[in-house]
Amino acid sequence: MGNAHYPLVPGHEIVGTVTKIGNNVKKFKVGDRVGVGVMVGSCMLCEYCNQDLENYCPKIVFTYNSIDKDGTITYGGYADMIVVNQRFVVHFPDSLPADAGAPLLCAGITVYSPMKYYGMTEPGKHLGVVGLGGLGHVAVKIAKAFGLKVTVISSSPGKESEAINRLGAHAFLVSSDPGKMKGAIGTMDYIIDTVSAAHSLVPLLSLLKANGKLITLGLPNKPLDLPIFPLVLGRKLVGGSNVGGTIETQEMLEFCAKHNITADVEVIRMDEINTAMDRLAKSDVKYRFVIDVGNSLYQQ
Repeated sequence: MGNAHYPLVPGHEIVGTVTKIGNNVKKFKVGDRVGVGVMVGSCMLCEYCNQDLENYCPKIVFTYNSIDKDGTITYGGYADMIVVNQRFVVHFPDSLPADAGAPLLCAGITVYSPMKYYGMTEPGKHLGVVGLGGLGHVAVKIAKAFGLKVTVISSSPGKESEAINRLGAHAFLVSSDPGKMKGAIGTMDYIIDTVSAAHSLVPLLSLLKANGKLITLGLPNKPLDLPIFPLVLGRKLVGGSNVGGTIETQEMLEFCAKHNITADVEVIRMDEINTAMDRLAKSDVKYRFVIDVGNSLYQQ
């Protein structure tokens, strides 16, 4: 994105154990299993912070590559420790594994928050999930837990078996097949679009029923073409969403623990990061790499 501050220490899906607390910390004690997501600070005074929506605070401090209140650059989770204000730490449920549960702190809340905010949780309603990657596969699992009918929409026909047989989606729609897309016109109540590559929204809008909602979560590097006629004629909505506040993140973790929802991950050591990044660029991962920092540093 062109905004890196070097040296840069990434990582904002962090699970670990509290080793020390400040004198005023009341929410946690040494030994607690905790998580840190995409933010470590905000103004704590604005209307958004007062609504526990710190993720929309104009003065949000991201977990890494962000300027903190003291002017220093924040460093993320590719490290042996991190110091965080207690407001931005969550209790990590004992029933969630640290490795497969860690991506929920970004991917999980990124799909959970819009489902809740936009009212996309009514059992029996039909949700389309565009893209079967790090966000998409978690969206399928959370949507199923809400009782939604889930169709995965992908340009890759080869992902059909993965979507239906392994992740449990109810249907699979190949977006590059005009005939299949035509047959699905007006069949969906909601769509979550997780694709970050530039793509047309017109075919997706046609899949929605009247009053349907298309929520975009990917971050394409070019503007998307958004026609107005389909919105007006079908009273359809296009919206966005950006992770969630700390309280909602805690709620999401408890929901995932209750329904046994985790991300599909491949665990790597610190010295395998460069190889993992090369594979990531080729989409050669299902669906998240997770770094075992503790064992990388303290065990041979």
